Amino acid sequence: MLEIKGLVKYYRNVPVVNQVSFNVRPGEVTGYLGPNGSGKSTTVKMITGLIEPSAGKVFFEGRDVRKDLVAFRRRLGYVPEDAVLYSFQTGLEHLQLIGRLRGLPEAEVDRRANDLLELFSLRPYRFASISTYSKGMRQRVLIAAALMHNPDVLILDEPLSGMDVTSALLFKYLLGELARQGKTILYISHVLELVEKVCLRVIVIHKGRIMADDSVERLRELMHLPSLEAIFRELIEQRDLEGMARDIVSAIQR
Repeated sequence: MLEIKGLVKYYRNVPVVNQVSFNVRPGEVTGYLGPNGSGKSTTVKMITGLIEPSAGKVFFEGRDVRKDLVAFRRRLGYVPEDAVLYSFQTGLEHLQLIGRLRGLPEAEVDRRANDLLELFSLRPYRFASISTYSKGMRQRVLIAAALMHNPDVLILDEPLSGMDVTSALLFKYLLGELARQGKTILYISHVLELVEKVCLRVIVIHKGRIMADDSVERLRELMHLPSLEAIFRELIEQRDLEGMARDIVSAIQR
């Protein structure tokens, strides 16, 4: 189990993440939601060890991950929100590089890279430069790279950016299958409809603090609301969004 305990991060003495605590259990897809600037990506960067928390700790299987980040990262697959790919590489070369960095045997590197390119419908483009890939294709490469070493923990930060409907549907089924294999999955997304379908539990963060942590079904019951979108709006958007939309249209028509 992945345990986040009392994470705090200050920037210029302002807490952007403030006493965040939650667990991510094996065999579940846990959604981590919040508006832009709520602290989602900062939380993720602390979990993955990319930035150091001002306070708090992250534990995996009862061990403080910062005591051996290398060992934790060997078991981690991560799709960052703003990933940088080497555009001069081909898709195949990128996956081969990731496999070698992960310490996979050379024969295993080539087999897995080609298998994943095939399964993500990228095999015809495996020798093409990543600079020629669409945004959706790049996202598929990133997801394939995160899976190369069969990680126990997956952290996926807005992985569907730029993907078409078919790829998004594949991703939905993929998350379900990975969860059935016992993976520990933290899924960050703005696509509430997909989160509602694939996540057993959701955590909502706003202004650096946890606002809700429960199953989607129980949140519906407690708040007497029909959907995750309605729950999110009630918890976060304390504004008349429909009214704001009308005001925007009125403003441009004056």
